[in-house]
Amino acid sequence: MMRVDTRPRHRNSGKADLERRFPTHLSWLRKRACLIEGRAGHVCQGRMEASHSDADGSKGMALKSHDFTAVPLCSAAHAEKDSIGLETWQAKYKVNHAEAGRAYGAQSPHKARWAHVKGAPR
Repeated sequence: MMRVDTRPRHRNSGKADLERRFPTHLSWLRKRACLIEGRAGHVCQGRMEASHSDADGSKGMALKSHDFTAVPLCSAAHAEKDSIGLETWQAKYKVNHAEAGRAYGAQSPHKARWAHVKGAPR
């Protein structure tokens, strides 16, 4: 008979994750055009989403990358990126997710909110 651990899991406080979340910026991103619209024959489908990746190395254990590194993608492009992998997707569409994320972060009208965060785009 297999033993099952029924103790409650320890959860972190979530404070580290709060420094990474900027919902107003994500809302602004979802109103932009898809990053790869028209590239390599891509036809956008579905709603716009904010796509995160660990291309910039800011992801940690149980932490998503900073919101200011996200890029706008239609749901079809986002699903493709997640299914074929970031490096293959970047090569196919000749884009750099990390550079594009920094560029969108620098253009954001909400960038003053992450001015205190180390490594944030200026």
